[in-house]
Amino acid sequence: MAIEHTFLPVLLGDEMNAYGMARAFYESYGVKPLALNHTNMEKIQQSDLLTFREVPRLHIEERFVIALKAIAEEFAGKKLLLLACDEFYVKKIVQHKEELAEYFVIPYVDAELANELLTRESMYELCAKFDFHYPAMHVCTVNDYEGFDIPFEYPVVIKPLNMTKYATCIFPGKKKVYIAKDNDEKDAIFHAIYKESAYRDDIMVQQYIPGEDAHMCVVNAYVGQDRKVKLLSVGNPILEEHSPEGIGRYVAIMTAYDKELMDRVKLFLEEIRFQGFATFDMKYDERDGQYKLLSIELHNELSNYYVTASGHNLMQYVADDFIRGSKQQLTYVQNKHLWTIVPNGVLFKYVQNEQLVIEAKSLIRQGMATDSIFNYKDMNAKRWLNITLDNLSFYRQYKKYFNNKGLSN
Repeated sequence: MAIEHTFLPVLLGDEMNAYGMARAFYESYGVKPLALNHTNMEKIQQSDLLTFREVPRLHIEERFVIALKAIAEEFAGKKLLLLACDEFYVKKIVQHKEELAEYFVIPYVDAELANELLTRESMYELCAKFDFHYPAMHVCTVNDYEGFDIPFEYPVVIKPLNMTKYATCIFPGKKKVYIAKDNDEKDAIFHAIYKESAYRDDIMVQQYIPGEDAHMCVVNAYVGQDRKVKLLSVGNPILEEHSPEGIGRYVAIMTAYDKELMDRVKLFLEEIRFQGFATFDMKYDERDGQYKLLSIELHNELSNYYVTASGHNLMQYVADDFIRGSKQQLTYVQNKHLWTIVPNGVLFKYVQNEQLVIEAKSLIRQGMATDSIFNYKDMNAKRWLNITLDNLSFYRQYKKYFNNKGLSN
C-alpha cells in the first residue's frame, strides 16, 4: 500500500530501468514514483509500484523544460526528486540543471563533468590519470569510415555511440553491438549501418577483450552531495543478454568483493568532486591480469537492482541524502547475493563457468537470490501473463542468438 509522502521521485526514460528504481523506492518508503517518457511504456503500466504518464515530445529540446515545469506545478506541494533512467535523459537533465533546480532536487554533477564522463575519449583520458586501464579505441564518422584502417588486432567491438538515434533505425542484421572478426566483416557492418540505415552519428571501434560473460565486472557507487562516497558494490555479471537489441545487457549478477578496486573507484570519484550515481563497466583481461574499463554511466540500469537486492537500497541512499539530509557512513558491500531476470533453466544452461552455476544454485536454495521483474508483491493477471511470456522468450532467444555477435543473425 502506497504511503503519502512529502517527496515524489520523478523518473525519466527507459521503462525497465524505471521499474527497478520504482521497486526500490516503494520497498524503502512505500512511495509510488511518477515515471515519464515520450513514448508509451506498456509493460510498466501494469505495475502497482509506480504511476506512468506519457508526455508527448518530452525528448524534444523546446518541449523538455516546459513539460517538466508543468509537472512541478502539478505537484507543487512535494519535493520532487528528478532521476534519469537512461543516458539520453541524464544529458537532458544536466544540460538544463540550472533551470530545473528551481523546481526539482537534482542529484547530478554539472554538465561539464557529466559530458566528460559520458564521452569515451575524454573519460578514458581522465581515468588514465588514476591508473584505470582501457582497451584501445577509435571513433569513426560517416565522413571517414571508408578509409579507416584499424590500428589494433581483430576481433574488434563496433558500437554506434548515439543509441537514441540508432534505436530508430531499421536494417537487416541490426544489433546493439557487433564483434567483427576480420576486415571484411568490419566493412560489412559499417556498410549496413551507414548505407542501409538513416544513422549518421559516430561509431566506436574498440579492441575486443576475450572471455565469456563472467569476465565482466560492474562497480556501482553512490556519492553524497558532500562529494564523499557513501556506497560501493562490486558485481560479477555471470550472464548477459545475447539478442540483437539487447547484446551486453546484464541479466544475472552475483555480488563480489574487491577492496583494491573499490578503493581506486572511491579515490577517483572523490578527486573529481563527483556526486550521485556512477556505474563502472569493466572486463577482466586474462592476458595481463587487469580489469579494463569500458564505460561509466550516470543513470541506473535495471541490473543495478542487484545492489538493492543485496540489502543496500540505492534509492534510499539518494533520498536520505538529498531529501532527508541524513548522515551516511561509507559502506563496502560484502554479502553474497544473486540477482537475475532470466529463468533458472536459462541461467544454468548458458552460464559457461560451471563453478558459478554451482554457486548460483546454492544461493537460490538459501533464498539469497532475487528476480527484480518477477515480484510477487506486484502481480496481477495481465502482468503475470506478460512476465511468463517474456520468460519463455528468453529460452528461444538464447537458443537462437547465444554467442552470435556478428552481422548475421
